[in-house]
Amino acid sequence: MEAAIRSGRVTGSGDNLRFDDEPLDPAPGMVLMMNKPAGFTCSRADQGRLVYELLPPRFLQRSPALSTVGRLDADTTGLLLFTDDGKLLHRLISPKSSTEKTYEATLARPLEGHEGDLFASGTLVLRGEDKPLLPAKLDVTGERSARLTITEGRYHQVRRMFAAAGNHVETLHRLRFGPLELGDLPEGEWRQLKPDEIAALAP
Repeated sequence: MEAAIRSGRVTGSGDNLRFDDEPLDPAPGMVLMMNKPAGFTCSRADQGRLVYELLPPRFLQRSPALSTVGRLDADTTGLLLFTDDGKLLHRLISPKSSTEKTYEATLARPLEGHEGDLFASGTLVLRGEDKPLLPAKLDVTGERSARLTITEGRYHQVRRMFAAAGNHVETLHRLRFGPLELGDLPEGEWRQLKPDEIAALAP
């Protein structure tokens, strides 16, 4: 490697190292953040376009394999994490993790005012389930828009919560996962998390 550096075959620095002008892959244990666009699914078992298509093809050859940290459904956009660190993955998606996730929802009908108390109560039981949801925080941002912060990751949870409150989610966008915010990352783009961001994600 030293000879390659001296000969100029290795260029760049940090996350942008290149060998013969080809990018060098990060070491195992990497975490990526993507601004997921609509129309892409997270499971390789699903039909249609996959979020993995938005990553460099060589990333799919990594061992251990690169996986999404939880899932966003095809119609949901926003912050999606990937990692090849199995221990970190399981820690983040474990029901015991209590990682806060914040979503921005646009609704079909105006909010009625009771939703915040309902979601915060810890007594809401979704259709088809028997265990109440943990308390969640609702911040109303408009007549038909709100931000909802949850600590669980049940199937289509946010959409089902608003359905239980008598409304329908038209668009859903994840803004935050734990201490990480999407920021100005363009739709369909991704970036590698820095070591301090990973450390804050799973202290």
